[in-house]
Amino acid sequence: MSVIELTDATFDEQIAEQGEGITVVDFWAPWCGPCRMVGPVIEELAEENTDVRFGKLNVDDNQTMAQRYGVRSIPTIGFFKDGEAIGSVVGAYPKEALQDVIEQVKAGKAETA
Repeated sequence: MSVIELTDATFDEQIAEQGEGITVVDFWAPWCGPCRMVGPVIEELAEENTDVRFGKLNVDDNQTMAQRYGVRSIPTIGFFKDGEAIGSVVGAYPKEALQDVIEQVKAGKAETA
């Protein structure tokens, strides 16, 4: 499954469109070195987790959504279940660690920061 490019204008529709299920959103910026490291990890996770929807939101171009979800540091990876924000992690997490968080979210046991 591919990663969807999200904007302030499309965010609510795209997240709600998922309906029941999990959406993972990468809040990033092009100038951010750690964000550039996380980008390919998000792409790989999207390919491997076909039951999860993945999106990316450039915080420089879409400040409204970044503010709404309290993004103060990037990269921030936000987790949404059934269209509702349930938590996030901040920093350049390795693939295995992000996969573990995704599994916790799927099991309803997520304790994200």
